[in-house]
Amino acid sequence: MGFIHNMGLWSVTPGLLGMWLIGLTLIYLAIKKQYEPLLLLPIGFGILLANLPNAELMTEGQGLLWRFYHYGIEWEIIPPLIFLGLGALTDFGPLLSQPRLIFLGAGAQVGVYITFFVAYAMGFTLPEAASIGIIGGSDGPTTIYLASKLAPQLLGVVAVAAYSYMALVPIIQPPIMRLLTTEKERKIRMHKGRKITHNEKLLFPVVATVVIILLVPPSAPLMAMFMLGNLFRESKVVERLSDTAQNALLNIVTIFLGVSVGATMNADTFFRRDVIFIFVLGLLAFMCSTASGIILAKLMNLFTSNKINPLIGAAGVSAVPMSARVAQKMATAADKKNYIIMFAMGPNIAGVIGTLIAAGVFLAMLK
Repeated sequence: MGFIHNMGLWSVTPGLLGMWLIGLTLIYLAIKKQYEPLLLLPIGFGILLANLPNAELMTEGQGLLWRFYHYGIEWEIIPPLIFLGLGALTDFGPLLSQPRLIFLGAGAQVGVYITFFVAYAMGFTLPEAASIGIIGGSDGPTTIYLASKLAPQLLGVVAVAAYSYMALVPIIQPPIMRLLTTEKERKIRMHKGRKITHNEKLLFPVVATVVIILLVPPSAPLMAMFMLGNLFRESKVVERLSDTAQNALLNIVTIFLGVSVGATMNADTFFRRDVIFIFVLGLLAFMCSTASGIILAKLMNLFTSNKINPLIGAAGVSAVPMSARVAQKMATAADKKNYIIMFAMGPNIAGVIGTLIAAGVFLAMLK
């Protein structure tokens, strides 16, 4: 009788059923629609596991998923390791060949700050508002890192919002691009930048690490690992380390990250009115970031003869490389021989750095 009494079946509530549905929906979108499958699949399964009654997977001090979350995210291990792998995958060449494109990556962070103030005006605390605003950077690991330090109670919600909007880049961005650019602007063909030497690629991660961390010390954990991974890549002498960071290590920590984030989403914290506001504000942040990048590119064109295709401004949101691909698709639709994806990768990569700096600023101000 004790066995029957302890069965989780008797503890199933409508709230738990709702969370199962959400978890299964994310799994469906990951598999059938291929929306950010590397993260949405483990997040969806993590939601399902965390909402199985009497399983005690998130019980503090002893649950398996709690240990993943505690040692991996609360101890700030997993997000920096994700950035180590991302750095090893990143080529800063497109950005270094045309340094002016870094302004587009910075300009696309406007949505982060606009949403921060809007969220605070709506009644969220400053730490919560920062965790919501950073969704506009379209950088999942940075969103998770910031939320885990400032507003852990929102971690699962903002993470799902961030990755959902990253997956919907091909749907969200094109209407904004068409609205803010003319066909003539979309046809602009950009000139190739200068050729980057190997020494420049070696120096950049070292110099960038020192300068950025000196200016924004709280960005150090993510920035340091991001640039170390890139140094592995560009040094050409540690191929094994670079390969491990890009593949095996990145894949392993991605599993733990997704399951841990999903496990923070239980019925008590998810089914609240604030959650709807968070998703709406996340969308606002993403749309404002897209628009601000395009508008800044158009403004820069007023002061230069070497015109920038404004579409690449939308790539300033750090959804690498999806937003750059969307910019290319829009340019090709206007001119089949217009290839801008390598130019779009410049602000795309700059957007990653910009989002890291924004997170560091929030941490410096609010922690």
